Amino acid sequence: MNILIIEDEERIATLIKRGLEEFDYKVTVAYDGLSGKKLASQNDYDLIIADIILPKLNGIDFCKEIRSAKPDISIILLTALGTTDDKVEGFDAGADDYMVKPFDFRELHVRIRNLLKRKLNKTASHGFILKYSDLELNSQAKTVKRADIEINLTKKEFRLLEYMMQNSERILTRSEISENVWDIRFDTGTNFIDVYINYLRKKIDKGFETKLIHTKSGMGFVFKKE
Repeated sequence: MNILIIEDEERIATLIKRGLEEFDYKVTVAYDGLSGKKLASQNDYDLIIADIILPKLNGIDFCKEIRSAKPDISIILLTALGTTDDKVEGFDAGADDYMVKPFDFRELHVRIRNLLKRKLNKTASHGFILKYSDLELNSQAKTVKRADIEINLTKKEFRLLEYMMQNSERILTRSEISENVWDIRFDTGTNFIDVYINYLRKKIDKGFETKLIHTKSGMGFVFKKE
């Protein structure tokens, strides 16, 4: 597996590189956003680890540009900023995961392993369509329509909706959503899942008489007609 690290702090980049090489990953390091973008554009990497605060091109803009060019690549953002708004911005830019410094390398390795495993196990589902009520999701074309009206979702909003539709009419806890949509298996101490549920509810339910996304107090969320 080929991994690109984009980190301007040489000590941190070296520690991550050495740790990953012990697990037989092939690792390349760039120390600024533009160099990272050039490498990512010219080479095929299985996963990219990028700091947000980078010289020449910050991690958020890097993520947006690479995600546009290579939509299937896995990206983990690193940052010293850990508020809910910061995390939402990172996910909206196209990141698959987000880690706040300082972090334990073992946790980073688990995140990497889970992302790469999900990528390897992902099977092509040509034209696969999920339907519930008047809502339709095409997992191949990455499109969503309700009552034939196209709805634009971010990558994480799409994955959240897909998971909820796959588990419709069943209460989903925050920890279950966190684990299956974000690959996070612990309490982050923020309410970013509730934030994304609200984003999704505004796009999916606003303007429609029948609501599909519901909050169950003290339990979680459920996707069903009510």
